[in-house]
Amino acid sequence: MPLLRSDLTDFAYFLAIAKHRNFRRAGLELGVSASALSHSLKGLESRLGVRLLNRTNRSVTLTAAGESLEVSIRAPFEAIHGAAEDLNRFRDAPAGRIRLNVVGDAAPLLLAPVLASFVDRFPEVQLDIVVTNRMVDIVDEGFDAGIRYGGTVPKDMVAQRLSPDIRWVVAGAPAYLDRFGEPAHPDELRQHRCLRIRLGDDRIYRWEFERGEEQIVVDVPGTVTIDESRAANAFVLAGVGLLYGPEPVFQPYIASGELRLVLQDWASPGEGYHIYYSGRRQVPMGLKALVSLIREARPLGL
Repeated sequence: MPLLRSDLTDFAYFLAIAKHRNFRRAGLELGVSASALSHSLKGLESRLGVRLLNRTNRSVTLTAAGESLEVSIRAPFEAIHGAAEDLNRFRDAPAGRIRLNVVGDAAPLLLAPVLASFVDRFPEVQLDIVVTNRMVDIVDEGFDAGIRYGGTVPKDMVAQRLSPDIRWVVAGAPAYLDRFGEPAHPDELRQHRCLRIRLGDDRIYRWEFERGEEQIVVDVPGTVTIDESRAANAFVLAGVGLLYGPEPVFQPYIASGELRLVLQDWASPGEGYHIYYSGRRQVPMGLKALVSLIREARPLGL
């Protein structure tokens, strides 16, 4: 059977669906709609004369024919992708699409200060940035790289530091502190209103404190639990309660007098931001350029 030009696109779409077992995730990786992928797959199955996927409302699985096709074409397509990316070495500037998964606070602290310059320098690179605190498998979900705190980077990933270590502190609005007072010891947080933090793996975070050799972990009380940084910042500024977070996030509000730090002697050091990616894939030139620019600009110092 002669190979049609449309087959190459449909094969690429099929590989993404096979990898994710999910049309929406495959579409996000490729930058196309789930309905377009479904239409493409139906056309491919019709031309090949075999069913490649079994689809229900809850799952997508490969048929025996689909498994055979994936095994046969995965390596050649990866080689083509690598060869195309390697051509960036001969260009004046990199091009292509890069998907990043970024923990919430890193977007304003690390990316915002450099993106205008990056777009000026590399106008042919398209950045698709997903900002979320949810823990994801970047390879499984089709991302080229992720940015997280160093201690949460999966061990099987290649990681590069983008910031120095960060102090984790407690902040409150002056109106709240004037009304309820300032805690002098972490244990006193049990008598305060605190904004509880839901982590990306759905656990409730227990606030950690250090002073010299002393270490204390407090399961703080509070009627408000939040998993998103911008909302948490809005709530602490409004005097809803005390908030635990990275000091650089609070710094502009501290400078303006909108927030005050408490328990500063108990600030806990944590690993800084790292960018990470699979060592089994070629790193896109555009991603290398972004990392170099962040390390050159040093938005948080390094």
